[in-house]
Amino acid sequence: MKTLAFNPYLPSWEYIPDGEPYVFGDRVYVYGSHDLYNGHVFCLGDYVCWSAPIDDLGNWRYEGVIYPKTKDPLNKDGKMCLYAPDVTVGPDGRYYLYYVLDHVSVVSVAVCDTPAGEYEFYGYVHYADGTRLGEKEGDEPQFDPGVLTEGEITYLYTGFCGPGDKSRTGAMVTVLEKDMLTIAKAPAFVVPGCEYSAGTEYEKHAFFEAPSIRKKGDTYYFIYSSEVMHELCYATSKSPTEGFRYGGVIVSNCDMHIDTYKPADMPAAYGANNHGSIIEIGDKWYIFYHRQTNGSWYSRQGCAEEIAFLADGSIPQVELTSCGLNGGPLPGEGEYPAYLACNLFTDDPSMYIAGDKYPKVMQDGRDGDENPGYIGNIIDTTTAGFKYFDCKDIKKIRIWVRGYADGIFEIKTKWDGEVLGRIKVEYANVWEDYETDISIPDGKQAIYIIYRGDGKASLKSFELIK
Repeated sequence: MKTLAFNPYLPSWEYIPDGEPYVFGDRVYVYGSHDLYNGHVFCLGDYVCWSAPIDDLGNWRYEGVIYPKTKDPLNKDGKMCLYAPDVTVGPDGRYYLYYVLDHVSVVSVAVCDTPAGEYEFYGYVHYADGTRLGEKEGDEPQFDPGVLTEGEITYLYTGFCGPGDKSRTGAMVTVLEKDMLTIAKAPAFVVPGCEYSAGTEYEKHAFFEAPSIRKKGDTYYFIYSSEVMHELCYATSKSPTEGFRYGGVIVSNCDMHIDTYKPADMPAAYGANNHGSIIEIGDKWYIFYHRQTNGSWYSRQGCAEEIAFLADGSIPQVELTSCGLNGGPLPGEGEYPAYLACNLFTDDPSMYIAGDKYPKVMQDGRDGDENPGYIGNIIDTTTAGFKYFDCKDIKKIRIWVRGYADGIFEIKTKWDGEVLGRIKVEYANVWEDYETDISIPDGKQAIYIIYRGDGKASLKSFELIK
């Protein structure tokens, strides 16, 4: 029996953003940076890896630390953070890990004989004269490497373009020799940043950060985070080094632009920056991205959604779900943790996280404590949405709640739909369960749980009962 897959796809106490997924053999491996729960900045942890069988995408295995931050000669004291990495298989069949430390502008490389073994420092990307990329006069700072190897050539995509900084032009590609370090062709710009996108097809969706590259058929897909941060966009070309045309948005971690279940301009989750890529697993394609937790920029978790390609190669934007890699709706029966909420908002709309102002996914304890996540800081009008479930003959719903709150939880199948049930809750400093009779229509359904009342509550889980 296959394991149920959820969003986030890793355990609720793991924080691996910037996910770059790859299929090696019969497993999918995800490489990313490593946030900490309640971290004070981005990417405080060492690089770790998780993998899953390609035919059981809910069954993730921890592969351990693959690269400690102190292995880089520039970071022996561990004071710098490991920012978002990428991995490629070199012409020699070994696995090469590309990354940038947070206080330098050069690209470091580590190497390993296996996908998830312990990588060893290999060197820095450099010109033929030994000058490191990012340190030659005229070079722009290097950031967020994304890599693709074809034959003996590796294409390295980098860049960061903050609003107001005209010194940053856009995303660039550098061509490397077969040694994976030496530059064969100097950086060339492929997608403009926001300071140089006016009048182009990229305007309002210009390159910000998070370059990633994939190839499908004869088409190169350049995936990146745009200037609004919460969305992953793409551009396509028949060449890896030029001619990229803007394609559109693949996913937004606050579900902006989606109008299937809400107005397109209504944010349905608390977003911030985004980073990820597309991958074919079996006969399906997915977009990997990340979400924010704890009302913070610095505790991000990996999520994924199935995507489709139209006949012209375009990718329609997908909506956020709780079922992600599951291959379809979750069973409409049983208990589900609240941290699976793909929609979370109040009547005070916001595209971006804001600390304790809004409800948030959080956990008890410190980073590393394997405590299940839950939704905390639930205030009046908080709406938590879970999508989707294959419902049949649901007669009751039970919720687990704690906190100093006095009010009612409404149950709906649409965020603005009919109230199908109401559950009264009272002050409690431990998890208490409450239930009500309910009649949920059969078929593919969303579950929305809305709080009306005083105080602040926490929601641990809910159970659909036949």
